[in-house]
Amino acid sequence: MSKQAYDFNKICFVVILLAMAMTCTAQTRHERVRAKLDSILSSRYFKTSYDTNYVVRPAEGKVTVKLRLNESGNSIHAKGTVNDVYSKADLSTRNKTTVAVAAIYRGLSVGLAINPDKIKGAYKDYEFNMNYYSSRVSFDLSYQRSSTLTGDIERNGGTFHMQEGNTTMKVFNLAGYYAFNHRKFSYSAAFTQSFIQRRSAGSWFAGFSYQGGSIKTTDDLKERNPNAPEVRLYIGHFGIGGGYGYNLVLGKKWLFHLSALPTFVVYNRNNFTINGDRKYAKHIKVNMLFNERAAIVYNFSPRFFAGATMTMNSSIFDDDAVTINQNKWRVRAFVGVRL
Repeated sequence: MSKQAYDFNKICFVVILLAMAMTCTAQTRHERVRAKLDSILSSRYFKTSYDTNYVVRPAEGKVTVKLRLNESGNSIHAKGTVNDVYSKADLSTRNKTTVAVAAIYRGLSVGLAINPDKIKGAYKDYEFNMNYYSSRVSFDLSYQRSSTLTGDIERNGGTFHMQEGNTTMKVFNLAGYYAFNHRKFSYSAAFTQSFIQRRSAGSWFAGFSYQGGSIKTTDDLKERNPNAPEVRLYIGHFGIGGGYGYNLVLGKKWLFHLSALPTFVVYNRNNFTINGDRKYAKHIKVNMLFNERAAIVYNFSPRFFAGATMTMNSSIFDDDAVTINQNKWRVRAFVGVRL
């Protein structure tokens, strides 16, 4: 073997050794990061800040996999007299249906949702939901952008049918709760199944709600009806209040949940604009936001469970001229297994 061939083989051998060393180092670093992350999540997951006579962590499996079917929608009802003209409107968005798969590890959830109508191009609205449930504090957040608002508007004794595309609606909801009896009552047992409620318990809540958004007419409406006014309704209100929730356990396998958090609006920026003429809400008699929750969970075994949940964000606005009621809702059915 020549000296040049020997040197080349030596260089190749050194390069291979370095590559193997770098790969081992990367794998070791990856394993250390994964072990550290698992340790942090496990420490948080098994931290005992609750009464284990009432609430426990599931004994089976590190990972929970859930298959979910979701249905959601929004409806608006308004009536009142403006400039001596009585009007009434009953409008609703097209319902949204999605199928989702979620994986939960140590309380951390990742999900993928599929909307069959979206794939076919039949559904163009957008909706985003995010929920956080812990033993003490919980948050619900949702955002909806819709152009499918339809329904009937009665005005001057006649009825006008609002078609899809005539308006665009954007609504943002945020609610936060603090559970006073957090050692015995678990929101997570009803809505994420990361806890198990062993005995019936309830809790009083303190919380807040915010709702903001707008509804305005589009150029499509103007093209279809040149005499239609340009209308923009803006809502923005913040409320504080308190409520109550209860988890009822029957036969060690059934869990029934009901809760409500009504809040009184302490600040609002509601206004109504017609053809550039803006009017602000005055002499408000009632302005409240409501957050309602319900759930049913059945545990077939320590590993398998199924159930359904319902969440709703409602608002009512009533001044001397106009009353407006909005209801944003979502219903979910699910089956799950702990692995």
